[in-house]
Amino acid sequence: MTKSAGDCWVITDAAAGNQRQALALAEMLELPVRHLQLEPRAPWSWLSPRLAAGARLALTETQRRQFASPWPTVAIGCGRQAAMYTRLLRRLSEGRCYTVQILDPRIDPAHWDLVIAPRHDHLVGPNVVQTLGSLNPVDDRWLQDGRDADPGLARLPGPRVGVLLGGPRRGVQFDEDYIAHLADRLLARQQSEGGSLLALASRRTPRPLLERLRERLAGAPGLVWGSQDDGGNPYPSVLGWADRLVVTPDSVNMLSEACAVGCPVHTLVLGTLPEKLARFHQALLEAGRLHDIEDVVTTPTEPLRETAAIAAMLRERLVAR
Repeated sequence: MTKSAGDCWVITDAAAGNQRQALALAEMLELPVRHLQLEPRAPWSWLSPRLAAGARLALTETQRRQFASPWPTVAIGCGRQAAMYTRLLRRLSEGRCYTVQILDPRIDPAHWDLVIAPRHDHLVGPNVVQTLGSLNPVDDRWLQDGRDADPGLARLPGPRVGVLLGGPRRGVQFDEDYIAHLADRLLARQQSEGGSLLALASRRTPRPLLERLRERLAGAPGLVWGSQDDGGNPYPSVLGWADRLVVTPDSVNMLSEACAVGCPVHTLVLGTLPEKLARFHQALLEAGRLHDIEDVVTTPTEPLRETAAIAAMLRERLVAR
């Protein structure tokens, strides 16, 4: 493995999905990592990353002290707010900081050394790397750590079906009717083939909908987790022990992480999806990585793991500078 020297800054806003992608890539570089959560005030927050002039003044005093020299060897940002500061770092460091931006920055990618964007964004350029899904930390070691953290899940009857719940977003049905349809299909299959259901909420899952699902699944073996009130988050353990995963259709990050596990991944879509999200679903379907909740999948599933390959490419570029 090629090793690079120096340090890495991760720059994000407060969004958990943005933090997860940027940190996953940074940690695979095997460099010291410093995470800066930068959230500029208006009007910079409205116009980022187009309005870069005065961007340091848009930060709180504490954030300004963090965003100061000496500048890092490489900076990885994710999300529109971070894009303003990874863009700015290129100028402040006089080109010595290698700048990486995850997700479409909505302006010319040439403002960064490398832009990593999902294929369904249709972003192209000489410094753009397209991925099928989002970056994430899921690999064999991560899954083994999850199994080691909760070996008791192995005693649940198989097949163990992990159910990953996202939340409402524009253009995607996620309401009481959706939860009722989801519960009907989960229970019908569990009753026909046995096994257990392990349902996990996310931060975006409305509590009333989670409780409705908890009521519906009460008679099935397994668990329903919604918050620390239910104990520690068993997400890595559920992915590690899952024989099959069912994921709501709203989250590119959740679907990508599920596809990285290596077991069959299913979803339930009611109605239509927004255009970009529909393109992502279609790409997964065509690749044989995503299936309808009713499908029976018997062929082996190749894990979708793109983060390690991108980290290796980035290490090579840093060494070559």
